Amino acid sequence: MTKEELYMNFVFISPNFPEAYRWFCIRLRENGVNVLGVGDTSYDGLHPDLKRALSEYYRVDSLEDYDQVLRALGYFTGQYGKIDWVESNNEYWLELDARLRTDFNITTGLKSNEIEKYKSKMAMKEFYKKAGLPCARYAPVTDLEAGLAFAQEVGYPIIVKPDNGVGAIATWKLKNAEEMAEFFRDPPSVQYLMEEYVSGFVTTYDGICDSRGEVLFAASHITRNSIMDMVNEGVPTYYYVDKDVPADVEAAGRATLKAFGAASRFFHLEFFRLTADKPGLGTVGDIVALEVNMRPAGGYTPDMLDFGQSVDVYQIWADMVAFDELRHTYDGPHSYCVYAGRRDENRYVLSLPQLEARCGSHARLFTRMPDALAGTMGNQVAIACFDTLEEVDAFIQSAFQLDTV
Repeated sequence: MTKEELYMNFVFISPNFPEAYRWFCIRLRENGVNVLGVGDTSYDGLHPDLKRALSEYYRVDSLEDYDQVLRALGYFTGQYGKIDWVESNNEYWLELDARLRTDFNITTGLKSNEIEKYKSKMAMKEFYKKAGLPCARYAPVTDLEAGLAFAQEVGYPIIVKPDNGVGAIATWKLKNAEEMAEFFRDPPSVQYLMEEYVSGFVTTYDGICDSRGEVLFAASHITRNSIMDMVNEGVPTYYYVDKDVPADVEAAGRATLKAFGAASRFFHLEFFRLTADKPGLGTVGDIVALEVNMRPAGGYTPDMLDFGQSVDVYQIWADMVAFDELRHTYDGPHSYCVYAGRRDENRYVLSLPQLEARCGSHARLFTRMPDALAGTMGNQVAIACFDTLEEVDAFIQSAFQLDTV
């Protein structure tokens, strides 16, 4: 396809990271979209398939330097005409995306005055209430006296986390007044919030919606262990894509999308499923709102959605961008797709190649996690698909069995 045959100018911010994001660009190009890239990696460092998908790549010294990125889009505008889309599909760059859309009057995504409800956890809770979904009680972090008063109201433990953050990074559990006092001896310099502790595991609603907010594709994955404990305590990192979306997760997810006015987005919505009764929130098994993310789930989750649901989420997203509808149908089998993220500091009974060999035809992807994501996701990636949860549990046991000899 020649440049003259391409339509719609799409600027992808940081198209090389994560590496699998090249598939967003490849599928866009196959749909006839003129894909332009801006990043801080050298052109020679791009994957060959990504190079072929991009009409042009503008390297900046740092994506943190807004003036450089602004000049990149100004250059593209001069070369190709009005920019129709700007997107990174990356939590870290959502505010950059919004600022660029604002400055170039790009109407296909969130602008700077709209981004707060997707970045601030406190703002999110107000929209969850609008959706009719319960969420944990919270209070902004101010001083020790206010913190102790909040603990008196909701009880310990208390969760403290950044109002603007992702992946349970810089998040702690305060178990008593002494730990509360210790936290306030060196309080964070950015806005934090306190939240009542909820006993439950995380279940998600992941997918893609069109410009009317209609869901084109949805799936759900389950994380049994606390993400906070994975990051802070080294608890085994694993989760799995469910075979099908539970009805209550589907209902909660759609209500959330409507309340937030989500449109033309890849979304990743997080909920707790209660494992203990919680007055004011619900009983065991109920759904409680947690967080909203207007981007794909992290790491290799998009690939896991493909493996487990027999789909191509990169294609579905590209169809949404180019045509505002689903142009491909998928009717393959569904399975449980499980992720195990192992850490280099541990000695395991099975090496990664041995674990892959044991999985046989169930194995899907065994590789390394980029260092930038390893703190949350682990260093060694093991992804496999199974028909039963019993097989999932056996895989997890094998993946994390430590060599104690």
